[in-house]
Amino acid sequence: MPHSLDYILQKSINGERLTPEEGLQLLQSHDLLALGRAADAVCRRLHPEPYRTYNIDRNINYTNICAAVCDFCAFYRKSTDPDAYVLPREELYKKIEETIALGGDQILLQGGLHPSLKLEWYEELLSDIKSRYPRINIHAFSAPEIWHFHKINKLPLREVLRRLKEAGMGSLPGGGAEILVDRVRKEITVNKCLTEEWLEVHRVWHELGGKSTCTMMFGHVETLADRIETLTRLRQLQDETGGFTAFICWTFQPDNTDLAHIPPAGAFEYLKTQAVSRLYLDNIKNIQSSWVTQGPKIGQLALFFGANDMGSLMIEENVVAAAGTVYYLTLEEIRNAIREAGYIPRQRNVFYEYIDPEPQETPPPRPEINPLISLPVLSNAV
Repeated sequence: MPHSLDYILQKSINGERLTPEEGLQLLQSHDLLALGRAADAVCRRLHPEPYRTYNIDRNINYTNICAAVCDFCAFYRKSTDPDAYVLPREELYKKIEETIALGGDQILLQGGLHPSLKLEWYEELLSDIKSRYPRINIHAFSAPEIWHFHKINKLPLREVLRRLKEAGMGSLPGGGAEILVDRVRKEITVNKCLTEEWLEVHRVWHELGGKSTCTMMFGHVETLADRIETLTRLRQLQDETGGFTAFICWTFQPDNTDLAHIPPAGAFEYLKTQAVSRLYLDNIKNIQSSWVTQGPKIGQLALFFGANDMGSLMIEENVVAAAGTVYYLTLEEIRNAIREAGYIPRQRNVFYEYIDPEPQETPPPRPEINPLISLPVLSNAV
């Protein structure tokens, strides 16, 4: 017999692990206020410090040429398309220098599954960047890209990751997860790694001493049970390796994609799913807000729904923008959003280490009027 919503929420607040059935029951609930309060309680238990964090990096897409065909992607191109590109090295250097000038310590380097570039090309790319900018962390590629390198070079996965690490790859992004259920993956993409392969890339990277983030893109063809299955697979791998530093979820952006007929998931669905993720992922300490897809107000509200991090200044973003969703915040807007939520902003790196001087300011008062009072106007409560 299912437990009551209050029982499940209190169980998570107390630090007890939720079952997949309980996680699904939470996602099926429409009591967004209760979910938000519980997620906020768990977040404050895990992060009692008066800080909420952000980082400064740049998403550099070194190529848009991709051998995979993803129905949800408006960014990729075939190698024969007139606007297909591989970024010239000098242009890449310019982007890195602009990032450093803005206080950034990292680049997010991602591309498509290029059909002909060999592993040596990627090693040279990494080593060139690292030799010119030794203090920049290269948060590079994605599990689908790494699996693609492994296949086209006919090399063991461990050797591919070891060689990339030695060339200068500092951490592995969580991109390409979408939903970690093969039925869903096969429905929305072709020529892309499946669930076990995505997990294996991160497993081996963690075994080599690397750290990575993990993600979930939802609101397309998946079911609520598929979302919980995705969170369960991430939680299981984290139990095994402890290598994930953070989790980020966002809603599918349908414009300009082959799935444009699917109505976009709204703020209600986003906040609900993030709150349940915070309650369910008891072994992943950090949750990032997705203001890039949700906009600044919902991105700020995510700090009351389990997020302890506002994510990146995002100097450049191309993939989501290609789907017609473009939100930009200045550094001061991000910092003010954190202050308005009752916390002191701190800059961190991908490993969630503070990299700014310890602030002397005292925490601003947390809003006495719960910002959730505006929630009834949110759309798409499904």
